[in-house]
Amino acid sequence: MKIIEERFAVHKDDYKHYDTDKLRKNFLIEKIFATDEVLFVYTHYERVMVGGAMPVTQAITLEPVDQQKANFFLERRELGAINVGGKGSITVDGECFELDNKEALYIGRGAKVVVFASDSSDSPAKFYLNSAPAHHAYPHKKVGMNDAKVLQLGTAETCNERKINQLLISDVVATCQLQMGMTELQPGSIWNTMPVHTHSRRMEAYFYFNIPEQQAVCHFMGPADETRHIWVANEQAVVSPPWSMHSGVGTANYTFIWGMAGENLDYTDMDFHSPNTLK
Repeated sequence: MKIIEERFAVHKDDYKHYDTDKLRKNFLIEKIFATDEVLFVYTHYERVMVGGAMPVTQAITLEPVDQQKANFFLERRELGAINVGGKGSITVDGECFELDNKEALYIGRGAKVVVFASDSSDSPAKFYLNSAPAHHAYPHKKVGMNDAKVLQLGTAETCNERKINQLLISDVVATCQLQMGMTELQPGSIWNTMPVHTHSRRMEAYFYFNIPEQQAVCHFMGPADETRHIWVANEQAVVSPPWSMHSGVGTANYTFIWGMAGENLDYTDMDFHSPNTLK
């Protein structure tokens, strides 16, 4: 179990003065997966932790990190996991949940022993993880793509036709504050989350994957009148503060996972910004 680093909250007035290196240092998570490791970045946005588990040669156990000061990782937290690799399993206090590619698992507060495993070392599971503080112990629940609430948004004409798979949201599974889902861009579409929006009631993290080799995604962030961009490679994530919009455009087709935590569980609670007003 490793903590890559701790990310402190950034004020939007300070953010205005950031160059490329400082933007990437504060908001980009370049390494999500490592062989037989659980990696996490501990952020001070709603105390959300963003990371990944990739068991290759052996099963790996979720351990607490120093920042938590906890006896076990989920003593005061909930956890969402979405598998973006080969078939695998997550065992929670002896109960085994098998997860295929793009299937999710919600693990409630209080689970003491969480173990990640892959069916094959040749095609290991890759569990993308988000965790947030929790005030209540809700039941663990597996959510497959057939269980998701699906939204079809955008159009081919505006290059943002996409399918939003709402996996770990309040309409599908009971959580304290964590919400996660997966957006799949349709062939020929490259813009996600357009028109852009902000929601000051919660933070968000974007994890980009299935980006073809030698391609990338340009992630846009910041207030609508003071935007910046970060170039993101395959299997990297961007942390988005509550004051920041979050949108991206790829040089090829891709998929991304969004994770949110905060005061409000209403998915539609957004403040939209028309593209022609952005600066």
